[in-house]
Amino acid sequence: MKMQTLLDFVSKENKLLSEKHPGIDKEKKTLAQTVKLSEELGELSEEVLASLSLQRQHKLDNMKKDNLSKEFADVLITALILADTMGVDIRDGLKRTIKKVNNRYKP
Repeated sequence: MKMQTLLDFVSKENKLLSEKHPGIDKEKKTLAQTVKLSEELGELSEEVLASLSLQRQHKLDNMKKDNLSKEFADVLITALILADTMGVDIRDGLKRTIKKVNNRYKP
């Protein structure tokens, strides 16, 4: 998938969320999406633990093999929707972060 395709999806989804919840100001929407991101990260954390067999047996019994990739995607999409809401240029942020990380490994 191309980055622009993902960002177009995120923008469309963010607009749909705004239409679904009219009357919520930007501050409350930002807070709600931040909380949602925490929820999605918790679900990813549970799946990581389960994939390492570090969950209770009950949770291990209910684990599906394809959940891990779905939970990673949920975290990424939710984070991108939050960035979109806040007007963050995620492409610029990614470029700067990649450059910073790459510079760590230069002699």
